[in-house]
Amino acid sequence: MDTPRPLILITNDDSIEAKGLHCLIEAVSGLGDVIVVAPDDPQSGQSSSLSVNRPLRITEHPDYHGARVFSVSGTPVDCVKLGLHAVVPRKPSLLLSGINHGSNSGNAITYSGTMGAAIEGCTVGVPSVGFSLLHHSLKADFSMGLPFVRSIVEKVLASGLPHGVCLNVNIPAKVVPEGIKVCRAARGHWSEEYRRYLDPNGKPFYWLTGRFCNDEPDAVDTDEYWLSHNYISVVPATPDQTDFGAMPGVARLLGLGS
Repeated sequence: MDTPRPLILITNDDSIEAKGLHCLIEAVSGLGDVIVVAPDDPQSGQSSSLSVNRPLRITEHPDYHGARVFSVSGTPVDCVKLGLHAVVPRKPSLLLSGINHGSNSGNAITYSGTMGAAIEGCTVGVPSVGFSLLHHSLKADFSMGLPFVRSIVEKVLASGLPHGVCLNVNIPAKVVPEGIKVCRAARGHWSEEYRRYLDPNGKPFYWLTGRFCNDEPDAVDTDEYWLSHNYISVVPATPDQTDFGAMPGVARLLGLGS
């Protein structure tokens, strides 16, 4: 019996129309059978949210670069879950999310719909990688990072990933990357997160804004450090957020251990 070609499921959080999604499809063309299931509309910042009180609809679109293309009226995690349930013919060999328009380095993984989708894939045992470019423009140039994207995908297809681990890959913009560094996410926080405005009736409203403040700018083992030096950062991430090292201390705090 012939071995089936790898099946690659692709999604994103910037919508079915996003340039980054099209570039990701082009980058992995020929590596397997590609099926795209992406949101109808932009879903940035949705993290691992899913739809529980409304119906979801699937729409098929014309093929793109040999990939079958579907959109879903929901979040990135909806796309993964419904894609696995109702679209793909078998369990994918790989799930790819992106390429996101904008960084998902540092603690952005907490909020990212791109990485929410990758984490969902990892949760159900599919090797998963999220890709992001450090440029928010819808006209951003993805071309300089695409050879690295294809190389990473080829290696993960060939060797898989450790159980329970997905990859958060961020790509510097406007330069040919110097290379790839496996590192940890920089610790930081967001400042000036909301801007206040007045509507025509003089009533205030607020718009999400802000900037990421790196709390350890000199730490040479973080994604923020290597991205600032024009390297692609690869952060291994896990859906299991248990802090095993803290368990004994918490047990003592609660009077449950010595």
